[in-house]
Amino acid sequence: MKKLIFTLISFCIMTSCTTDQKNPFFETYSTLHGAVPFDKIEITHFEPAIREGIRRQQAEIDAITGNPEAPTFANTILAYEKSGDMLQRAGTVFGNLLSAETNDELQELARKMMPLMSQHENNISLDEKLFARIKTVYEQQDKEGLNSEQKKLLENIYNGFVRSGANLKGEAKDKYRALSQELSLLTLQFSENALKETNDYQLVITDSTQLSGLPESAIEAAAETAGEKGVEGWVFTLQAPSYGPFLTYADNRDLRHELYMAYNTKCTHNNASNNLEIVKKLANVRMEIAQLLGYDNFAEYNLQERMAQNSESVYKLLDQLLEAYTPTAKQEYAEVQALARRTEGEDFALMPWDWAYYSHKLKDRKFNIDDELLRPYFELGNVKNGVFGLATKLYGITFKKNPDIPVYHKDVDAYEVFDKDGKFLAVFYADFHPRAGKRSGAWMTSYKEQWIDEKTGENSRPHISIVMNFTKPTQGKPALLTFDEVETFLHEFGHSLHGMFANSTYGSLSGTNVYWDFVELPSQFMENFAIEKEFLHTFARHYQTGELIPDELVQRIVDSSNFNAAYACLRQVSFGLLDMAWYTRNTPFEGDVKAYEKKAWEKAQILPSVAEACMSTQFSHIFAGGYSAGYYSYKWAEVLDADAFSLFKQTGIFNPETAASFRENILSKGGTEHPMALYKRFRGQEPTIDALLIKNGIKK
Repeated sequence: MKKLIFTLISFCIMTSCTTDQKNPFFETYSTLHGAVPFDKIEITHFEPAIREGIRRQQAEIDAITGNPEAPTFANTILAYEKSGDMLQRAGTVFGNLLSAETNDELQELARKMMPLMSQHENNISLDEKLFARIKTVYEQQDKEGLNSEQKKLLENIYNGFVRSGANLKGEAKDKYRALSQELSLLTLQFSENALKETNDYQLVITDSTQLSGLPESAIEAAAETAGEKGVEGWVFTLQAPSYGPFLTYADNRDLRHELYMAYNTKCTHNNASNNLEIVKKLANVRMEIAQLLGYDNFAEYNLQERMAQNSESVYKLLDQLLEAYTPTAKQEYAEVQALARRTEGEDFALMPWDWAYYSHKLKDRKFNIDDELLRPYFELGNVKNGVFGLATKLYGITFKKNPDIPVYHKDVDAYEVFDKDGKFLAVFYADFHPRAGKRSGAWMTSYKEQWIDEKTGENSRPHISIVMNFTKPTQGKPALLTFDEVETFLHEFGHSLHGMFANSTYGSLSGTNVYWDFVELPSQFMENFAIEKEFLHTFARHYQTGELIPDELVQRIVDSSNFNAAYACLRQVSFGLLDMAWYTRNTPFEGDVKAYEKKAWEKAQILPSVAEACMSTQFSHIFAGGYSAGYYSYKWAEVLDADAFSLFKQTGIFNPETAASFRENILSKGGTEHPMALYKRFRGQEPTIDALLIKNGIKK
């Protein structure tokens, strides 16, 4: 069924409005392309809009169930698909705000509104009259002559209701209501705690000798952070642009240890932000919901709507990767350990807070390459031009920055996107830098799905955003990105293309509304371009001299692209194993979270274990995001993306025919067909793990 409780992933606004101003959610947006009027929205608008949205949708549902005519696709399925527009608009803004620009007032409102929204969703999914009509259409669908997309919509809605408790009776139905409302509050609390722990920590350095090893860019950024916080010296935080360089370059091992422990013990401390009990509750509540619906465990429930279909298939993939990559990963570890011991002595024990530091030194020795060497060629403005230009080369689309489109924060840029024929394609927002109200990580989200009006044929285009936490500019330098940040940009931009190229009749089948283990294919596919000279030469110029990145430096990037690839693979596998361990349980968990975590992923661990560290308490993907029993999706899709890009390598990385086929079959169809059918239509064959092994240098 159509979900009303929104994954907490994206955006918003904090503007000055007069108290007598009209609530923007109550009227049709008058902005260009109907974009969200961020400049007119304030926090006080959300509650009345959500309450009115709930009232309106309930009236729409009552009209469906009160219709005296026999149930049909048009008067039941299509009417349901179109219901809840106001609630969807207000809720989308509200949910995204909680991720990209939150504050105490908004979080307090979320704790108030989430149960209300959950209750409303349950009122619909457990409405016996509504489900009876949906079931009638489902059972008699052959009589209506539905096309394939209409059949897919009907199937999704019917299965969605069943999976949301529509077949439950009596006490079981009441139990489902209680559990789903508890789940919505727990996920919100988990996210709030993780953000608070990230924002509350700072490593303050006043002795300049303790900055030894750090590059100028990291020192400048730390000085600016100190100034922003009103602190003397230099401040390092748990935000990625601060944390990553410190672990990579700081010579002071004690401080690396301190920062590592601060990051890896988030939400485990004896304070109000502790997530240890919340982790248990989230795992147990999801298990209870799954068992209430007739499944043995939550993974069995969740994977039914995935390409993998069951946990056996997931473990098969993870075990294949373990077998293929572990020997090389152990060799990689031994190499880094050997370098550390040559430097520190034979009794030196390489710990997790040493890994980035000595790995960097080894990489520099082997390939003479370093993030600080590359940064000058990756000025953010140039990278944007390169990434946008890549989309132009592949698909013919163009981007026009338009300040007339309102944005939710001054750091956000808004663009109009036009197709190769000049027609409007999408609104695109880009939000690049960290701030206190933004959660960590990077993500893509949509403010409006694409859909087609079946009566008029109008194709209503989507509004898409990517949100990141990249290196900020300083007083002396523009934003100069690391190579990893360039890859992240390409990744999230791949998701955005999936949203922008959407071309489905129904919004709930549009864009990224696909199986979760297919959704990472477009994003990870785009990362492949990062090491292609033809792509790098389109934009990578020194921000001061304008010099094109030298071929020799590009070759070093290529040569080093598989450095520690096996270790990186096992790290992702370990997260997949941890995820599956939490969600293949069929009995309540009441044990020690840290001990359980260490047992769950131990066969994928290469570095020594740290007793106090805990990933689960901050693992938002699987506890507060959409990746519960789904983190394996990254590796599942990586198999697909390696295979897909191998075709581009054969035909030319900018080949227009190959790109057109990728757009048509992978990026445009959304959830209208089974993803493997779409992939085989593009590739002409089913993927195997071999392409990934070859790409990573594991197999010749």
